[in-house]
Amino acid sequence: MRITIVNGFFLPVPPVAGGAMEKAWWRLGRLYAARGHAVTQISRRWPGQPDEEILDGVRHLRLPGFDHRRRLWQNLLLDALWGRRVLRALPPGDILVTNTVALPVVVRYLRPAAGRLVVNLNRFPKGQLRWYGRAARIQAASRAIAEAATRQAPALADRIRLVPNPVEVSAIAAQQPASGRNEGPIVIGYFGRLHPEKGLVRLVAAANRLRSTPGLPPWRLELRGPSSVPRGGGGDGFIQQLQTGGAALLAADQLRIEPPIYEAEELHRAYHGLDIFCYPTLAEQGEALPIAVLEAMAAGRPVVVTDLDCFADHVTAEVSGLVVPRQGADPAGALAGALQRLIVDAALRQRLGGQARATVSALDDPAIADQHLADYEELIHARPL
Repeated sequence: MRITIVNGFFLPVPPVAGGAMEKAWWRLGRLYAARGHAVTQISRRWPGQPDEEILDGVRHLRLPGFDHRRRLWQNLLLDALWGRRVLRALPPGDILVTNTVALPVVVRYLRPAAGRLVVNLNRFPKGQLRWYGRAARIQAASRAIAEAATRQAPALADRIRLVPNPVEVSAIAAQQPASGRNEGPIVIGYFGRLHPEKGLVRLVAAANRLRSTPGLPPWRLELRGPSSVPRGGGGDGFIQQLQTGGAALLAADQLRIEPPIYEAEELHRAYHGLDIFCYPTLAEQGEALPIAVLEAMAAGRPVVVTDLDCFADHVTAEVSGLVVPRQGADPAGALAGALQRLIVDAALRQRLGGQARATVSALDDPAIADQHLADYEELIHARPL
């Protein structure tokens, strides 16, 4: 098959500047090529990367892109401009995969030779699906998104399919230290964009509750990820808000705010350096299923997440993680309570972490790549839309 993968407008592939989906498509594209398919990746032009090259059997085309903006309407406009640029560069193909918004509206009319259109849906749809009538497949990353897509576009119900995001399960497991956990404080970690919608103000408030709780063993909270607006973060003002709210924690070295890790093996080792992974997102209409949670589970870390539907596919309360409410009389207190349970109970951490790793084992990269390729073959041999 000839497969073209169109990434978004603000990050490059290979993913030298991060990006969960850029990392996923970078890995999947190489697996497609290793199985004998002709693969083209289109992504943002980036310093140090040529406009066109072949890496690991994958042809890369890089076009001028844009930085991420703070407001949704600005990003939608840039997405439309990106789609226009991509249209001019699209090669003929059998399958065209994209997670952009505007391109799927017009590509089957203006570039039908680009192949059967596969829309990778990693955010809750906001009405755009009504314009995707020529899509051959809508890949929903979680059951919650698949159900939302079906409600918004019932005419496309037979083309909507749940396709989980891939996880580097084997690669992450390979980085587990042979000597086990290092001595030191129990480390609670959050890896992801440092943005208000991720619930980090509440997480810092919960940490302050823990700090005033007597009798706990030593612990530390580590927040790691991009903070600048162009990289999807909340900006300097938001970091200052976290620092102000966590001033006492910072002074006691119970809070660290760190930059992101982009190198894969280093990131995998960082997951193993945690004892607990917490992803307290509040973005009810923003999350598909954060890959960072699945990566932490692959490392055997017990996870604490909010009660968003997107987590229900893989995080079962009291089985593969702990689930806390986003609303209620005292959500910060509920979050602090869940973290306290894990801090004081090593057996609970081990039990939940072991089940978490078993839960995500089926999401390893090769298995998801094979699932994709089987679906693409089905689409190629289906009757044209």
